[in-house]
Amino acid sequence: MKRTFVYILGFFLASASLFSQSKFDQFLKPSDTLNISLRNTVVVTEAALATTTLIGLNQLWYADYPRSNFKTLNDSGEWLQMDKMGHVFSSYQLGRLGANTLHWAGVSKKDQLLYGSTLGFGFLTAVEIMDGFSEEWGFSWSDMAANATGTGLHVGQELLWEEQRIVLKYSFHRTQYAKQRPNKLGSGLAEEFLKDYNGQTYWLSANINSFLKTESIPIWLNLAFGYGAEGMLTGDAYDPLFLNQNRTRQYYLSLDIDLTRIKTNSRFLKTVFDVFNVIKVPFPTLELNGNGRVKWHYIYF
Repeated sequence: MKRTFVYILGFFLASASLFSQSKFDQFLKPSDTLNISLRNTVVVTEAALATTTLIGLNQLWYADYPRSNFKTLNDSGEWLQMDKMGHVFSSYQLGRLGANTLHWAGVSKKDQLLYGSTLGFGFLTAVEIMDGFSEEWGFSWSDMAANATGTGLHVGQELLWEEQRIVLKYSFHRTQYAKQRPNKLGSGLAEEFLKDYNGQTYWLSANINSFLKTESIPIWLNLAFGYGAEGMLTGDAYDPLFLNQNRTRQYYLSLDIDLTRIKTNSRFLKTVFDVFNVIKVPFPTLELNGNGRVKWHYIYF
């Protein structure tokens, strides 16, 4: 998953730039009715970005490894499932992007869900098929299940509540493990941000006010539940080259801010908030690890 994460983020930000580069709030305002011109622009732009990304992924990554007949593999136990969380996150966020851009073009709610929310699942399925024809990897059914989970989280909330009360978010902090295997876990902040599973945390950020319906709590305040892991130098816990790994799961409880619920009349700011709402806002955090130990973080990234 880490080899595609950079493309996922680039795809998301590049598509979002369709809006954020404009200086006119009127341009950013969602259409009340179907705007065929805007819809076509969205479809063509996203199709071009997806195609370019897949071509780039093929040339920059898969071309360095031999091809093979299509095969599958079972990697469900690797990296304490942190790579699967990356699939869930990417599928959810790309689906959110797809639905939001179609909403901007005035596309019906039904078509937003059918053709927008499934953007992440479709794109990641294409990547998974490419994996299947690579000698180095293989088609992973557990990856596909994670992709479906991310898409389902977005679609399910829209069908149930017609809003995203629970948002999937990401945070990162640097760890000591990348220095021990920089070729695998990244060399430097930019690479480690994408490759070092030990420093990644995935969050379910739930908007409190959406559930409690009270004016005593700010509308933008969220309660966040996080999952992370550390002590991993390789995906396999029984790798003979790394027998002394102290692999530990971590569970977190924290507060967060849903940037999309901050009230502003500026369409540009709303767009900026929407783009950066993929990142968990640092807050004091309570951690419970797999060994039963509790730890308090005054501020956690």
